[in-house]
Amino acid sequence: MLWSVTLRAKSQGKTARRLLGSLLWGFSYISSNMRYTILDHCLINVPRQYNRMNYDTRKSTNTNPSTMYGSNQRSQCFCRIQGPGVERTRVAYCTDLDKSVLVSNFEKRGWIQVGPDDEWNFYWAGTQTCRNLFSVDSGYRMNDNQMINHFPNHYELSRKDLLVKNIKRYRKELERDGSPLAEKVEVTLPNGQPGTRYVHLDFIPVTFVLPADYNMFVEEYRKSPQSTWIMKPCGKSQGAGIFLINKLSKLKKWSREAKAPFHPQLSKESYVISRYIDNPLLIGGKKFDLRLYVLVTSFRPLKAYLFKLGFCRFCTVKYDTSVTELDNMYVHLTNVSVQKHGGEYNSLHGGKMSVQNLRLYLEGTRGKPVTDKLFSAIQWLIVHSLKAVTPVMANDRHCFECYGYDIIIDNYLKPWLVEVNASPSLTSTTVNDRILKYKLIDNIISVVLPTDGIPDVRWNKITSQEALGNFELLIDEELAAQEEVTTQGNLNVNRLKSHSRWK
Repeated sequence: MLWSVTLRAKSQGKTARRLLGSLLWGFSYISSNMRYTILDHCLINVPRQYNRMNYDTRKSTNTNPSTMYGSNQRSQCFCRIQGPGVERTRVAYCTDLDKSVLVSNFEKRGWIQVGPDDEWNFYWAGTQTCRNLFSVDSGYRMNDNQMINHFPNHYELSRKDLLVKNIKRYRKELERDGSPLAEKVEVTLPNGQPGTRYVHLDFIPVTFVLPADYNMFVEEYRKSPQSTWIMKPCGKSQGAGIFLINKLSKLKKWSREAKAPFHPQLSKESYVISRYIDNPLLIGGKKFDLRLYVLVTSFRPLKAYLFKLGFCRFCTVKYDTSVTELDNMYVHLTNVSVQKHGGEYNSLHGGKMSVQNLRLYLEGTRGKPVTDKLFSAIQWLIVHSLKAVTPVMANDRHCFECYGYDIIIDNYLKPWLVEVNASPSLTSTTVNDRILKYKLIDNIISVVLPTDGIPDVRWNKITSQEALGNFELLIDEELAAQEEVTTQGNLNVNRLKSHSRWK
């Protein structure tokens, strides 16, 4: 049996021999009568130095953006194994996260791991790495066979203050254009005064950014002085720095302390303050929210997919609106990072329930029509939150992103968007959690890559139904435009046929 290993590279001579030598460890099982050929062009990036026995997977200590991610004079090369009935291409991947759900998905595809300063094709990076890579100072340019898991300015969606700002701008633009989506209705406020609300775009609670919007917040607070508000730092996650207030004096006290000399860092930090959803839907007397995964492969045209295996996150203590429990985060915050420290936390199920089971529960207790309406409203909410950031998002063709949407349902079965995470946790707290997140990563890779499994940004990113796995299409503006053209074309053909019959 004659096997051949073909390495194609733009560079020749010593460099080519070095690249070839770095591959030999992976092909030690191939017969000794193999032949090697160096050709002039092509494929993916293999590491300059790689030792499978002692490769250092720690983050690179190189902080120079111009060299951190390798040379810009990059050869595009794939390692292709060829033999009787076999042809396989190996992708080089890099990751900042040492998570088994990631590595096991990469390894099962036969990908090889490289460092951030080596030649890579698929990078599962942290948000800071992504910012460094796309910064003007880095001078880094990705080639057509490279992909990364964040958009350059993902924070337009994931930062709490920017999300609110973009949604408010989106509403105003639609209102200015006379869109029916911006329709408003008259409502009666809790204090009995008249007010207005959006009919179709009322999916975020009333929110202000502090300290910039302090005066507007005070004006709104005085309309219903008995209401509860929730304060969140704009740049933090996992429940850090969150607290509830029901009196203006408490906010003024916080403001004074934040400006004190012994809290200098707080005075520089922005917060969002939102009207607290104090009538959440309860199951077993406990508050919960939804964690849904949304994959975006393009913002212009918008292409987004919803992962059907989301879950509910429950508080460990029964919901109580009394003033004495206002500071009890085990009552009010559903974050697993908070709840796992509580005495009532159950490590077997992790305080989680699948979205499928929630749907069955609601169909049984509230009926199927209202349950279907709820889940349609959730999809509507997601799509329009993405549309709100589309004009400002840098739509790089090398990028895709999986967002973690946190949504609360009130007791009228109305969904409210709480926040969006650009790096949803991949830590597994239970066996079912690990299975879910393994499937999530597996399906993401299948959706964002062409059918041959090789990163290629020239691909049109129209995914086959088979590749979707547990994802369902939320919106694809490109497909919608094509269908509209086809429909219009069919109408024109029918008109011509009708006209010819009357000749």
